[in-house]
Amino acid sequence: MQTMLATVFHGVNDIRVDSVPKPSAGPGEAVLRITATTICGTDLHIVRGEYPVRPGLIIGHEPVGVIEELGTGITGYNIGDRVLVGAITPCGQCRACLSGQHSQCGHGSGCQAMGGWRFGNTINGAQAEYLLVPYAQANLANIPDEVTDEQVVMLADIASTGFGGAESGGIKIGDTVVVFAQGPIGLCATVGAKLMGATLIIGVDGDENRLAMARKMGADVTLNHHECNVVEEVLKLTGGGVDVAIEALGTQETFESCLRCLRPGGTLSSLGVYSGKLQIPYEDVTAISPKQRFLLEHMY
Repeated sequence: MQTMLATVFHGVNDIRVDSVPKPSAGPGEAVLRITATTICGTDLHIVRGEYPVRPGLIIGHEPVGVIEELGTGITGYNIGDRVLVGAITPCGQCRACLSGQHSQCGHGSGCQAMGGWRFGNTINGAQAEYLLVPYAQANLANIPDEVTDEQVVMLADIASTGFGGAESGGIKIGDTVVVFAQGPIGLCATVGAKLMGATLIIGVDGDENRLAMARKMGADVTLNHHECNVVEEVLKLTGGGVDVAIEALGTQETFESCLRCLRPGGTLSSLGVYSGKLQIPYEDVTAISPKQRFLLEHMY
């Protein structure tokens, strides 16, 4: 049996580069020789035990590669093609997919929470020499010759997630937007907000290098949360709150700060992967009476 090297999760804070069997393609599948991939914040959650996966799983979900093998039923692609594969691999045929909810793919029928995200979650992922791609017809995209692997690799997850956060927020021309955390995904959310027509974009982070990059990528104002009360500054800058707040980190603190930065009727677009229990503070969502607060606190 042929083998390959891969990054394998063995347990909390225990990942190893192991020699494992090389995959082969069945009907509707493809095998890629990986040429570029990245490390996601979700991978860190997995390694730390904050997002559970089974021991022995190859992690990673952001692949660019060359088609090594094609199963039957695949058209429009050839051995040797350079391709990009999305972080999620929906079947394209189930109820969720046909309803446009690809991340909730039901693997052929119905819906499943997080069902579309398989790589490094429920099946072997992309931090390996080779990757088996399910439903390859629906999940491969040819890469133009003039584009390098490095230029396109962020489209597998990072850029699409950031742009998706702006789209999910329903940003309209003239809106004000705050983006909490200016890591790779937050920066892409900042770019997405700019492309969608926001006229005031506020980038928030605690790293001056990231804030400088945020200004280059479209942020009109940047705030260092170590140096100011971000919520107060955002409310002053916007005259009462932003139209859209984008959370791109995944902590209770940044989630609550997003809520507090919103104008009445504003939209919070949450991108972060939260560890533990995320709580929604009632006082930051709506004005409720002490009796209503008591009932809510004792109902849940």
